[in-house]
Amino acid sequence: MGCVVLGYDDSLPAQAALQVAIEQAKVFGDVLVIVFGDEPPGWTVGDEVREHRRALEELGTKLMEDAKREAIEARIEVETVLVPLKPASALDSVARDRGARLIVVGTYGESPFGSAILGSTPHRLLHVSPTPVLCVSARPPKDQA
Repeated sequence: MGCVVLGYDDSLPAQAALQVAIEQAKVFGDVLVIVFGDEPPGWTVGDEVREHRRALEELGTKLMEDAKREAIEARIEVETVLVPLKPASALDSVARDRGARLIVVGTYGESPFGSAILGSTPHRLLHVSPTPVLCVSARPPKDQA
C-alpha cells in the first residue's frame, strides 16, 4: 500500500488540502500521512528554543489529531508524523522515506515571485522534491468569488 503525504497546519489552505488529500488517498487506496514540521525559526540552541519547540510540538499534535479525525470519518487509514524540520524539508523527508505517491499542500495562491521571496513551502517543495506535489489553493475560482 502506498501513501499520500499531507502538510497540515490548520490554515485555510491546509484545510482545503486535507479534503483533497483524503480524496486522493481514497482513490488510490493509500494511507494518508499527515505531517507537521516543527522546527522553530531562527536560533537552534538555548532554553527559549526548547520551550518554543515544546509549544510547537503540542500545537502540531493537536492540529494533526483534528485532521486525523476527519480522515477517520472518511474511512481511510491515517497516520500522523511530527518532524523536527522546517515544513518543506519535513514533507520531502517523509515522502522519500515512505515512497509516497504524492505530497499535498495548501497555498494562498501567491505569485511565483511572491512565493520565491517569502519562501513558501509549496514553492520549495516544487524545487527540491522528486515526489509529485499537488498545491491546493484556498481561494475560490474567479467565477465563484
